[in-house]
Amino acid sequence: MPIPTLILLGFAGILAGFIDSIAGGGGIITVPALLSAGLPPHLALGTNKLQSSFGSFTATLRYRRNRLVRIRRTVWGIVFTALGAAIGTLTIQHISPDFLQKAIPLFLLAVFLYMLLSPKAGSQRSRARLSPLIFYMLMGLSIGFYDGFFGPGTGSFWTVAFVVLLGHELKEATAHTKVMNFTSNAVSLAAFALGGHVVLIPGLVMGVGEVIGAGLGSHLVIRRGVGFIRGFFLTVVAVTMARLLYVTYFSP
Repeated sequence: MPIPTLILLGFAGILAGFIDSIAGGGGIITVPALLSAGLPPHLALGTNKLQSSFGSFTATLRYRRNRLVRIRRTVWGIVFTALGAAIGTLTIQHISPDFLQKAIPLFLLAVFLYMLLSPKAGSQRSRARLSPLIFYMLMGLSIGFYDGFFGPGTGSFWTVAFVVLLGHELKEATAHTKVMNFTSNAVSLAAFALGGHVVLIPGLVMGVGEVIGAGLGSHLVIRRGVGFIRGFFLTVVAVTMARLLYVTYFSP
């Protein structure tokens, strides 16, 4: 792959890592970037898991060091997310994701409207609607499967799930989302690698960019308040949703 292309992919990784560490949605930048670099879809998806694993791991470490997340309390989430992601990744390598591609923009629209019309959502801790075990079993299997199968919007779904169903405030939800993201990224990466669908050099170059971007983004989350996270989250979901709607329903 030409050096200028690798440099552009590195910058895409920085931007994606920054966005992803705050609100999710970095895949809206990295997957098109990899496709534009000439990788076929399955290789682009597999290589994307390699580079995004760097960013989600960096953000997870930063949030853990600042005590926004305690890994031992997320063990069931890691287990069920890993299982869902493994099933999803194995599935995508054999069938087309056409149905999800059409449905996900509509789900993102629901997420966007909920957060827009619920200005106090995530502003402080609230009552959990599910026990942690039931929450992680349902969300881990379903969102983990989705992340392994398709991917865009995964962070948004996790963040809203933590806020609505476990009663987390938005900063805490963002931190826990990165743990789940890293889990599904790592498992999906292993499955894609076993299937021969990972291109090493572009993935590593973007991975370095992800580390830089995730470090900057997680620093902002730790330092800034919920209002900043909410505004950034709504912006990222809106852009992700608009792009997927255009690509799915309106592009020639």
